Amino acid sequence: MTSPESASPSRPAKAAGFALLGVAAVALVIGVVSLFGGGGSDTPPAAEGSSTAPPVATTTAAEQSSASASPPSSSAAPGTTTGSPTVPSSAPASAVVPPPPVTQPGVAKTPVRVYNNSTISGLASKASDEIRANGWAVEGTGNYSAGTIPTTTVYFRPGTDEEASAKELAAVLRARVEPRFDGIQSSAPGIILIVTNDYQGPSKSK
Repeated sequence: MTSPESASPSRPAKAAGFALLGVAAVALVIGVVSLFGGGGSDTPPAAEGSSTAPPVATTTAAEQSSASASPPSSSAAPGTTTGSPTVPSSAPASAVVPPPPVTQPGVAKTPVRVYNNSTISGLASKASDEIRANGWAVEGTGNYSAGTIPTTTVYFRPGTDEEASAKELAAVLRARVEPRFDGIQSSAPGIILIVTNDYQGPSKSK
């Protein structure tokens, strides 16, 4: 049978052992907590985001350089529209300088001599004034008494430029137009108008 003196020294030893076990357990818990907690604090979120920052800055610089390069090309466009239009060098000459319009030359008005073969005094003078008013020159007036002319007629020499002018004058005076007959063949060059009692004068529409 053991005595109380021999049993008392073992209780402090057991208490010390439990205390050591408790300290070891607390140290283990602290170590585990510090291990997991410290790993998360070493890499802050800001550090991860900073690795993507340089590419973003590079893209922005490229966009700024392209934006700064675009205004010269756009500013050059108004200059081309406000200036005078230019014709490409490959354009045909007709596009640069149009050919002048072709104008039909008018009929030359041959000078006229007027003769009166009517019973109306001064008819040749009246006809001369109306002929001049329509653009013909009158070289002289007189009377034709070598025969009777049936109607007011404009005469010309065939094969000369008198024919076109004689036809035009006859249309203005509403008269007949014919080649010269034998009685006036030897007369001086030019148109001969012989007026008779049926002389009408120029058309009112002329």
